[in-house]
Amino acid sequence: MADSNNSTGSTTAGSIEVGTSGAGEQLAGPGTGRATVQQPIDARVAVKPSFDVNDFPVPTGREEDWRFTPLHRLLGLHDGTAAANATGQDKVEFALPEGVTAETVGRDDARLGLAGKPVDRVAAQAYSSFEQALVVTVPKDAVLTEPVRIDVHGEGGTRFAHVVIDVKPFAEAVVVINHTGTGTRAANVELLVGDGAKLTFVSVQDWDREAVHTAQQTALVGRDASFKSVVVTFGGDVVRIHPRVTYAAPGGEAELFGLYFADAGQHLEHRLVIDHDTPHCRSNVVYKGALQGKDAHAVWVGDVLIRAAAEGTDTYELNRNLVLTDGARVDSIPNLEIETGEIVGAGHASATGRFDDEQLFYLQSRGLPADEARRLVVRGFFAELVQQIGVPEIQDHLLEKIEAELEANV
Repeated sequence: MADSNNSTGSTTAGSIEVGTSGAGEQLAGPGTGRATVQQPIDARVAVKPSFDVNDFPVPTGREEDWRFTPLHRLLGLHDGTAAANATGQDKVEFALPEGVTAETVGRDDARLGLAGKPVDRVAAQAYSSFEQALVVTVPKDAVLTEPVRIDVHGEGGTRFAHVVIDVKPFAEAVVVINHTGTGTRAANVELLVGDGAKLTFVSVQDWDREAVHTAQQTALVGRDASFKSVVVTFGGDVVRIHPRVTYAAPGGEAELFGLYFADAGQHLEHRLVIDHDTPHCRSNVVYKGALQGKDAHAVWVGDVLIRAAAEGTDTYELNRNLVLTDGARVDSIPNLEIETGEIVGAGHASATGRFDDEQLFYLQSRGLPADEARRLVVRGFFAELVQQIGVPEIQDHLLEKIEAELEANV
């Protein structure tokens, strides 16, 4: 796949902010963007989190956090004019393995806010506006053999939601939230991963074409715990997902995987923040996207901060994008800020390009028609990420979705 600097309608810019003299070249990983010492990374790392929407100014689109987002298409989520209404509802269905509980709680429940506070105005608006929260608890030492499934089907209108997934110490679970239907939705999802626990969290955005969805997904990873996030985005008019990871104690591991497929006119935005504020923790990020059609727009911003106290950190982030047609645009920005030189490793990479002509030539020389060869390349591009989910039925469903996208347009 070609470097983004050779690709029309796409940009890649990276930054490495090094707080320890002489560490820049040693710690910076490969990147196709510019590796320079410049302004600090995304302001959300430094902004003061708050549950109060009034603590955040109304974004204008000139802020770093919002400069790629089409604010007018958020339908008032960013400026307070969107209010929850009775014109639409969310139909929510559960599949809960034995021992797992799901309960609806009020705003005063002590478990709310433990993973972290909202870090932008839309997330704060969602927190200020929800009426009841959903808390799903996986008990201590439980090892689930079936996934926890939460199916959310929007039936129009504007809704705000708050979800807490509480995985107790030494438990192991896969939790899947699948979004379908339509409406305007803003949510906060808290993911509490207890000491020694293992959580795979899968968030699928398979909305109807006109839906608007924003979500802050905040994970707090405990001592020697493992957290895997898989974000899959296909549907919606505007979708803006913000995964965020912090560590409660040493030994935590976080893997963040993402897959997105933008069609004509869609805006799909994924902004990640991994805040290494605890020593001897690890993170790995791999996001891949494909775009096709006029004005298809994908935004990926990956921010990793290694604080001075986070000695022994090991981190890497990668974003790759495949532009299938003219008229599509990608903005891919990996950022890395390092405040200590006592780390295992840190790096980032980003690339955006079209089909690899050599791959296509090889496949066609083996007798495959051009269209089938192109589809095979895209399937291979996404396959490794789909396999990270670890739930065959979900993997098969996603592969079918990818195949449907390809059959329709490639």
